[in-house]
Amino acid sequence: MTVSYVERENADSVTLSFYDRSEDRFKALLNIFKVFGHQPEYGVVFTDTVLAILKDGPLDWATKELLILKATQSNSCQYCVVQHERVSNMLGISDEKIADIQDFKYRESPHFTDGERALLDFAVQIAEDANRVSKSLWRRLHESWSESQIVDAAFVITTYIAVSKFGDALGVQLEPMFEGVKPILTVEH
Repeated sequence: MTVSYVERENADSVTLSFYDRSEDRFKALLNIFKVFGHQPEYGVVFTDTVLAILKDGPLDWATKELLILKATQSNSCQYCVVQHERVSNMLGISDEKIADIQDFKYRESPHFTDGERALLDFAVQIAEDANRVSKSLWRRLHESWSESQIVDAAFVITTYIAVSKFGDALGVQLEPMFEGVKPILTVEH
């Protein structure tokens, strides 16, 4: 058994407010938001956080999507991967580049810059052991990115590791619009 979704007709005014904001942004009311109908205060914070991340900031949105894909694919979150592959495509990221995020293909792929490779290695290291980011990785990060961009990357990676765990723990399922969509990245689901 999983947690139910709070549909619009059963939502309170606080929940309807963050539903409206998320639906306006994503052109659909996604199930990950509907579980927060059970805890509207968290739903507001979650919505604010996601909307702050999914736009250009110190890092451009497309770079953030690469990090989200790496973080959520390594956590085997099919829900996250399918949705963010679609967003990535909408932002102009090719299927070939997405496919090369798998395992460590990005390290040799012509689709990635050295800076992107460093950020993806950062995502892998944070997922494995955030306390053990090597000096050589820090050097590589600083060669291509400002400290503001590195902080942005760390926040995106850790937030989406948490989102993937949260959604999977509660059994959040893909929306009907994604039925039959097979992810480009392998997800052990």
